[in-house]
Amino acid sequence: MKSVAVFCGSNLGSSPVFNEAAIKLGHYFANHHIRLIYGGGNVGLMGTIADAALAKGGEVYGVIPEKLKDKELAHPGLTELTVVADMHERKAKMAELADGFIAMPGGSGTLEEIAEVWTWAQLGYHHKPCGFYNINGFYDPLLLMVDRMVKQGFLRQAYRDMLQVADSPHPLLHAMRDYQPPADKWD
Repeated sequence: MKSVAVFCGSNLGSSPVFNEAAIKLGHYFANHHIRLIYGGGNVGLMGTIADAALAKGGEVYGVIPEKLKDKELAHPGLTELTVVADMHERKAKMAELADGFIAMPGGSGTLEEIAEVWTWAQLGYHHKPCGFYNINGFYDPLLLMVDRMVKQGFLRQAYRDMLQVADSPHPLLHAMRDYQPPADKWD
């Protein structure tokens, strides 16, 4: 994998473990020559992961909507920053640039972003891996809900199995590199 999009919080969260994990992932990307694609912000876990990758000489590509740039939330020191019209264009650009997707802890925006690219994978719009950096069990309740979707007949097991989950960078990125997509939903 050459480029991975990371969706994460614009806040730091309630525990320092989230910030520490963002630093660890940023360092991992830089040390393994993986370009970080992210939302372009300088706040929260977004700013932390960008700073961590840059501190180790990594490439960091940000994509930020004009409205957020105008609020001075854009990170000033990125390798490259693209300013787009809106959130829809931001997600499309990030998906175009990335070889895979990771959700770190975050709020509704993070959840919406990973859900969308996972859905696109199910429908065959791309065949890229989707992963959860499950720090401190943050995504355990969501993954239980996904398992319930399978048990209740709303989601095929093959699509649940698309999600790579780990609580540290190496096993997560290793699983994403080895990912083999299932058949598209309507094939």
